[in-house]
Order: sequence, then C-alpha cells, then structure tokens
Amino acid sequence: MNTLRLSSLDPVKIPNWRWAPFLNHAIKSLAPLNPEPYPIPQEFLKQEGNTGSKSQPIKVTTCTWACKTNKLRQARAACVEADSSASVLNFVINPYCTYDLPFFGADLVTLPSGHLLALDLQPAITSDEKHTKQVWERLMPLFEHWSARLPKGGPIPEEAKRYFSPGFIWTRLPLGSEGNKLIDEVITPAFSDYLSLYLDLVKAAVQVPPERAGILLEGQKQYMNYRAQKDPARAMLTRFHGSKWTEAYIHEVLFDL
Repeated sequence: MNTLRLSSLDPVKIPNWRWAPFLNHAIKSLAPLNPEPYPIPQEFLKQEGNTGSKSQPIKVTTCTWACKTNKLRQARAACVEADSSASVLNFVINPYCTYDLPFFGADLVTLPSGHLLALDLQPAITSDEKHTKQVWERLMPLFEHWSARLPKGGPIPEEAKRYFSPGFIWTRLPLGSEGNKLIDEVITPAFSDYLSLYLDLVKAAVQVPPERAGILLEGQKQYMNYRAQKDPARAMLTRFHGSKWTEAYIHEVLFDL
C-alpha cells in the first residue's frame, strides 16, 4: 500500500524507528538555512509493504525527507524500518556545483547481524588541495577523537576509496547494550560534530567561477553514478518493494544528478 504525502519536508513518522533522533537533529540543524521542499515524486515519499513469510509478515516502511537551500541542491534522507529485518537512515547532502564543497554522508544501518555505521565529508574531486585541504584540516581532529573509541569496520573496495575522505568513520557494532552504548556516547556526538562542521563550511562558502563549477559538477556526477551503481541497499529495497520501484528510487531520488 502506498500512502501519499504532500511535501518532502513533512516530518518522517515511523513507529519504533531506531534512527529518528539523528534525522530530527539534522532537520533542526538545517532550519537556519531556510530550507524549501525538494521535488520528490509522490510514490517515493512513503512506501509501505511486507517482508518475511506469509505466516509471519513483517511490515516495511520506507520514507523520504528532502530539502534544498540557496547553496544545497539536495539534502535528503532515505528512512527504512522493517522491525527485526532492518532499520536504516541514509542521509546525504549535495551542494550546488557553484560552491567548492564536499558531500555530507551518513549511513546508519541496523541489520540482524549488527550495526553498520559510516560518517564522512566526501570529496567531489580528489587529489585537489583547493577542494579538500581546508576541509581535512578541520575534519581530522574530529575523526581522531571519535574513531579512537570505535572498532574498525573492515576494508572497503579499492575502487571506492577515492570517494571517501581521510576522516571517514566506518565501524561495525554488535546489537545489544554494548553497541547501543557506543551509538549513544560516540556515534551520536560524532554525527553532530561532522554535521556542524559541514554546515559551517556551507555558511562560509562563496560562489566559484564557471570553469571551477564545471570541474566540480563532473566530480559530483562521477560520485553519483558510482553510488547509484554500487548502492548496497539495492538488494534490501528490491526485497521490500520490488525491482522496478527500487531502480527508479535509486536513480530518480537518491542519486538523481
């Protein structure tokens, strides 16, 4: 069943959703930038379905929240709740290419095997100090402070490394009290610190010349294409909502540049 919503700025209301406090914090943090609704097709604002067996179905809810500002082309959250099967927040901020800014990215995922958590300010173009130096100088102290308290998440594919910064937080935490404690004491404040730094960069950003904007746009497109092709949520969303809806969601909403 598909429940239509009027605006991409409507509050996301999903009962028992693990990651609601993170999205609520992000929405509150973006408020001073005077956000406007970002155009999201109605069929992607809220999608409901079932997974599991016929005898024991599990309700699935997938919602999208999105906005835009004068410097941010799209700030959007993909929110999934499927009881014991999955609880997900994928939150990405895409700046306009006319500003020399990285992406903000947070993946907060709970599966039956544990929590998979990623946080970063991701470069639109790599090997370019003009684009990255001022960011990494401010990001690395935050990374060193918070990552020291977290277990490593494991290796990432070689082809993906260019899309992450030196301050990429990537960890796997167990379910239960141990994992919950680290989420409360480390992931929550780390998310706040990374987002606060990013929004400081946005406020200070000035427009770049057209030639520079073209370079940034090409980098953003490469990043978006990679994310769309390699989206790790594809299999899960396909299981929940079918292939046709999932492919349209990935290409027309999540990575739509």
